[in-house]
Amino acid sequence: MTQQPLSVGKLEPNILEQLVFGCLGAVNSRVIVGPKIGEDAAIIDFKDRVLVVHSDPITGTLENIGWLAINVCTNDVATRGIRPQWVLIVMLLPQDFNSEQLNRITQQMNKAAKKLDVAIIGGHTEVTSSVNRPVVVATAIGEAEKEGFVRTSGAEIGDCIIVTKGAAIEGTAILSTEMDKFLHLKVDKRLIRSARNFIQMTSVLDDALTAMEIGEVHAMHDATEGGVAGALQEVAWASNIGIMAYEEKIPIHKETEAICDALNIDALKTISSGTLLIFCHPNKAEKIVNALRRKGIKASIVGEALKKEEGCHILRHDGSTLDLSIPVKEELWTILESHNIPT
Repeated sequence: MTQQPLSVGKLEPNILEQLVFGCLGAVNSRVIVGPKIGEDAAIIDFKDRVLVVHSDPITGTLENIGWLAINVCTNDVATRGIRPQWVLIVMLLPQDFNSEQLNRITQQMNKAAKKLDVAIIGGHTEVTSSVNRPVVVATAIGEAEKEGFVRTSGAEIGDCIIVTKGAAIEGTAILSTEMDKFLHLKVDKRLIRSARNFIQMTSVLDDALTAMEIGEVHAMHDATEGGVAGALQEVAWASNIGIMAYEEKIPIHKETEAICDALNIDALKTISSGTLLIFCHPNKAEKIVNALRRKGIKASIVGEALKKEEGCHILRHDGSTLDLSIPVKEELWTILESHNIPT
């Protein structure tokens, strides 16, 4: 096999197909949903129930790593339309880490887990020379009735696409802390302070459960690495559909706009835990949006699912189109690397 360098961030789909998905151990008939591009969590058959499991690392920030560890992993259970119940945590800490720093992380995890009503049930913690900054990997678990979940691959032609909260929610929070010194030269200090509070919006649990209560939700996906654009792309790939979405309809907060403009990055391609994509029957779209807004969750209908041959695009403000057939590169890694901030 010809060697090729791997880029920072999630592995590209072709690498996953070539080197990962063919090396999955024994075949197990109880796995209802296993590894696949875009699918958020594994689903395992427990007779009349299913177990939903997902793991995620936090590597792009230090400031709120404990909070994000809980929220990001539980989001991927929530996108199945299921309430997460348990979390396991693995922490790899650098040799210069101290007890006060560890306490800050565990207190954040405790606060986030209590807010979501999930229990931290185990894991592993160690100090190692293998890392130069903390890495936290969390595994979330939930359960549901056998027919009570949705898949990323369930989107249907004609579905309306709803986006909650806005683009680059997590990225806005991370950049307001990790890029603080640079941003203070270019962005109003009040906007930076406000942007730091976006960390409180990184859960999609209420978004997902609210949509499920209204019904006829066919697919959901949270906008993590690659942002809204990456999430739309992954649903399209998983569901074998096309997409037309409109940038002007995707909510973007003023704090996000100011930070992305200052850093010259694309908000639609920036990590956005807290933003949920909902693909639903057109008859339910307005009802879902209204139900979310009643709970104080910003939501907009931003496009529709098309036939695959119609392509997968976001129409930009300037009339150009963002082609979602090409793998989306996460903007956060690019900007942190360019400013010599470890990722």
